[in-house]
Amino acid sequence: MHSGKPRPAASDLAGVKFMTVAEVAAIMRVSKMSVYRLIHSGELEAARFGRSFRVAESDVDAYLRKSYDAAG
Repeated sequence: MHSGKPRPAASDLAGVKFMTVAEVAAIMRVSKMSVYRLIHSGELEAARFGRSFRVAESDVDAYLRKSYDAAG
């Protein structure tokens, strides 16, 4: 999903580590459905490859940091 941020050039993605929805769910200790909800609501950035989503590790870190700050 794209939230209006400029898309990175292909050369900028060379060092990016992408994770599957299952990997993100395991890190966050939530269900895969919860991760899909975050992606579809736009709260978590993701790239779509066919029918699959991939989430950049940096986007997971940013989401968790933002959520942690909001919680306290």
